Amino acid sequence: MSTLNFIATEPNRLAMVPFAVLLLAITLGPWIAQHHWERHYHKLCLALAGSVCLYYFLVLKQPARIIHAGMEYVTFMVVVGSFFVVAGGIHLRAKAPSSPLRNTLFLLAGAVLGNLIGTIAASLLLIRPWIAMNRGRIAPMHIAFFIFVVSNVGGALLPVGPPLLLGYLNGVPFFWTLQHCWRPWSTTVFLILLVFFVVDLMNFRASRKTADLSSWRCDGAHNFIFLFVILAAIIAVPAGWREPLVVLTALGSYLGTPKRIRESNNFSFLPLKEVAWLFLGIFGTVIPVLAFMEQSAGELGLRSEFDFYWATGLLSALLDNAPTYLAFFAAVLGLHGLDLKDIARIAAFVTSDGRELAAVSLGAAFFGALTYIGNAPNLLVKSIAEHGRIPTPSFIGYICKFALPILIPIFGLVSVLFFSR
Repeated sequence: MSTLNFIATEPNRLAMVPFAVLLLAITLGPWIAQHHWERHYHKLCLALAGSVCLYYFLVLKQPARIIHAGMEYVTFMVVVGSFFVVAGGIHLRAKAPSSPLRNTLFLLAGAVLGNLIGTIAASLLLIRPWIAMNRGRIAPMHIAFFIFVVSNVGGALLPVGPPLLLGYLNGVPFFWTLQHCWRPWSTTVFLILLVFFVVDLMNFRASRKTADLSSWRCDGAHNFIFLFVILAAIIAVPAGWREPLVVLTALGSYLGTPKRIRESNNFSFLPLKEVAWLFLGIFGTVIPVLAFMEQSAGELGLRSEFDFYWATGLLSALLDNAPTYLAFFAAVLGLHGLDLKDIARIAAFVTSDGRELAAVSLGAAFFGALTYIGNAPNLLVKSIAEHGRIPTPSFIGYICKFALPILIPIFGLVSVLFFSR
């Protein structure tokens, strides 16, 4: 993305209010007033983003900021939407019933896949096979651990979806996170899967054994070719050419996949529509927040990787990890005298000294698993499971029974091992 010459005028801090209102609505709306939220959330996103854009156009006279955010939004939705469409053309049927070892290996494969196609697409592709292979003994803990690994922690190495895609769009090299975060990622995934294996083994021994009900099968396997074409385009094709190529690839997959396969997945564009509206609101309202984080990073009291890891993580759990990542990414740049318009300098900076950004990246990707509202796929998985009459943890039960006692000790150990220098 080209460097834009932004005017250095600092926005009034009241301009950050729409962003706070939006995040509060995203957090509480689906929980308190789900019916009204589903009917009107797009209007709220449009109104709040529009108010900030008008402020920048008419008051600050900085249309370049809006154009820059708009270009990032288009690229973001092209990438996320294309992976979503192509993954929807792959239908997996897993061997059932499944053993604890097979379940653990399935989650590990889901973690790897989350890096290749994004956590949203991986969650939608794998949640139904996960339910099917454990039918007869599936418990709320199966849904919780699936969200932990596939919907969140797994996707912390490659920027093919939120939140890391936002860093890639702002100059972070594609393989940078993989090179700098694979050790803490591997440690975290190993520890979570170790806990899961022990818990699932107890569940397996207490359940009634059944005969084999099904075997492995994959319909629409040709779509894996489309997935890797999209991945290659993101890595190698420059902006401007990348977006049309990715869209055409997704369109080819959609037209070349039999309708019955998508029907088997209960494929619908509604989840993608919701993501599009929510991120329109986020990209529009976050502009003054990023300016504040760039210019006032020193006032936040964040000095070490440990600080950035926990601050980013805890806010990601309470809000959404994508805007949280972007805000603390801007804070890291501000501490080093950079801002989001310095694309070339950002790449050079993170290559030479990006320890704080590694902490921000993992904090956002990991801690989104602490609550249902921490990351977009979490609620999608919960909704699909409930639609299939599968027992799922309640909002509070998910936090108190699973996230806090399992994830916080693991995240704490990781922070001591890798970010306490």
